Amino acid sequence: MDSEISRILSNLEQGDPAAASELLPLVYEELRRLASSRMRRENAAQTLQPTALVHEAYLRLIGREHVRWDGKSHFFAAAAEAMRRILIEHARRRNTLKRGGDRQRFEIDRSDGVVNVENADELLDLDAALTQLAVDEPELAKLVELRYFAGLSVEEAAEVLAMSPRSVKRHWAYARVWLARAMDVDK
Repeated sequence: MDSEISRILSNLEQGDPAAASELLPLVYEELRRLASSRMRRENAAQTLQPTALVHEAYLRLIGREHVRWDGKSHFFAAAAEAMRRILIEHARRRNTLKRGGDRQRFEIDRSDGVVNVENADELLDLDAALTQLAVDEPELAKLVELRYFAGLSVEEAAEVLAMSPRSVKRHWAYARVWLARAMDVDK
């Protein structure tokens, strides 16, 4: 299956219009699982649904021009980043006063997570801290995206990042502490 996905991604790079429709059935369930995992932590009042998150992320991924896909792992890492950006954009839209942004309806709770994000402001603070982390430690930022925004397990993140699960656990512990401190400083 991995080789089939890699072949289709290569065809997509070459501009094959049928490649996108071939790819979707192969990756949809995994993307849906990732989105569902992410959205289970969202407040019940959240208007963005896992299916919508998957579809928007998928459209962003296949709509990119001049992207060289290095296989399934690269695709799913890009999907994690796309989901993060979509959730951040959604939080920003919901946070504007024009759309009732003074109400706190957006809640994320991560039991083993980086921080306890209770509203859109905190999600935006997390995004700012994660962006800051990416400047000095891009691999750690990518790990946070994979674990926090895409809901990957330690083993899944290790596969995507091509490192051992032990290294992922060590990096994950460091990233959580770094982000918690960075977000605490802002308050």
